[in-house]
Amino acid sequence: MTPRDVAESFRTATPLELLFDLCFVVAIAQSAAGLHHALASGHVGDGLLSYAMTFFAIWWAWMNFSWFASAYDTDDVPYRIAAMVQITGALILAAGIPRAFEQRDFSIAVLGYVVMRTALVANWLRAAASDPEGRGTALRYAVGVTLVEAAWVVMLTIPSGIRLWAWLFLACADLSVPVWAERRHRTAWHPRHIAERYGLFTLIVLGESILAATLAVQGALDAEQAGAGLYGVAAGGLLIVFSMWWLYFAKPAHRFLTSNRAAFLWGYGHYLVFGSAAAVGAGLSAAVDDATGHFHGGAIARGAVVTVPVAVFLLAVWWLQHRPHQVSLSHKVLVPGAAVLVLAGTFTPVPVPATGVVLAVVVTIAVLVARRESAAARSQLTVTP
Repeated sequence: MTPRDVAESFRTATPLELLFDLCFVVAIAQSAAGLHHALASGHVGDGLLSYAMTFFAIWWAWMNFSWFASAYDTDDVPYRIAAMVQITGALILAAGIPRAFEQRDFSIAVLGYVVMRTALVANWLRAAASDPEGRGTALRYAVGVTLVEAAWVVMLTIPSGIRLWAWLFLACADLSVPVWAERRHRTAWHPRHIAERYGLFTLIVLGESILAATLAVQGALDAEQAGAGLYGVAAGGLLIVFSMWWLYFAKPAHRFLTSNRAAFLWGYGHYLVFGSAAAVGAGLSAAVDDATGHFHGGAIARGAVVTVPVAVFLLAVWWLQHRPHQVSLSHKVLVPGAAVLVLAGTFTPVPVPATGVVLAVVVTIAVLVARRESAAARSQLTVTP
């Protein structure tokens, strides 16, 4: 298990990585479904807390696998088996998510998390044995992940009253392991490969949002509860998801992934991108419930379940994907301004269609600005006699 070339040409995601992502979407769907039911029943605070905790485990396990694979993917039999063990852990985690939402019992979810992390430790130990130059970093990863993994198990034994604070501490400890480990020697992650992996996972999360909203609309149609409000939610939801895709992929990310500092900020910041994108699906499902008279939240909540995660997504994408490329005033204010308008749409009678229209307008403006800037750049390159 030797490090890959950081300048390797045509480095793309492998079939094993795609299988890994597809299996992880099961856990994302469970977490988003739990959030949907909590929002629809009016338990917003409890639902958001459980969602943040379960989604953290999903995101962090996926992220650790992706960065390790970018540096040490040998695609041999032991590596494939380790990846499949991590997939098994993700499925165990997914099975425990309903219990975490309904009973605040995280034992099954932690079991799945431990299974995933144990396979990761085995990979780091293989890397330590095969890569003399990166041995110190690999051993730091193995030790750090093992210690935090043991602490997660211990967390299950402490009183429930302080468990939230323990969770926050351990989450910070988990996030600190790569920062500590990479101080000795940078692992050989590939910028283009990492950017593609994050883009693919964004596609999967957006696809889960479309699926959640589609199932909700299907249920309403089967129950013969379709009305103008339902069709407005369906149309607005499509505009929202299409625009989210467009804005995320409007700017390439690999160009500014040039250091560990930039990569850490960008990679960690995607917790908000992925989490908000999946929450949009839960919000659209709750909006369908509202259109069919099955939403039990307040007047503001009926709009906020969609507008707030969309606004978080816009701000996170602008900060991580757009801001490093800014060359004009329009890029600096367009997407943040759209986030403000989306939040204002919370107080309109039709928050979902209003949000969809705002995003469609933003995409249209962004396309026109990009075309104008491209034409200006071409004209500057033209040499006149």
